[in-house]
Amino acid sequence: MAEAAKYPNEHIIRTRAIDAPASAIFTVLSDPSRHQDTEPTDWVRDAIDAEPITGTGQIFSMNMHFDAENGDYRIDNTVTTFEPDHAIAWDPGQADENGIVRPGGWRWRYDLAETEAGTEVTLTYDWSRTTQEVRDEFGGFPVVSPEYLDESLATLERTVTGAS
Repeated sequence: MAEAAKYPNEHIIRTRAIDAPASAIFTVLSDPSRHQDTEPTDWVRDAIDAEPITGTGQIFSMNMHFDAENGDYRIDNTVTTFEPDHAIAWDPGQADENGIVRPGGWRWRYDLAETEAGTEVTLTYDWSRTTQEVRDEFGGFPVVSPEYLDESLATLERTVTGAS
């Protein structure tokens, strides 16, 4: 199935109920040093700058690893949404030789809504602003599946709740 037909809005959205307060979940999401604890593979390695995220416009950088063929790389994320205990989002990109971050055109966003049973966490992966040049460079979009987002939310849940 062609990408356009499979994902007409150029985003994937997944939701999971987590038995924890929104503040505990937001604490993990706003701490770059904990981001490897929010994804199910070894793609995210560690934070280059481990300072907590405190607002929009902030840039936090991560050491990453794609696969054996493409190896290690650095990603520089610009925070686009910061609403404590409610929402956080960032646009991954690469800093140029002058330190200016050029977003790649995709965004990761978490929305948190407390319920009587805990918190409903919605994870959105949106690549609608990705140029054709970047899409070609990456071999097409999306680069992750809906199942990857499901696994990420399950990993976040285990991190926050301490469940095995």
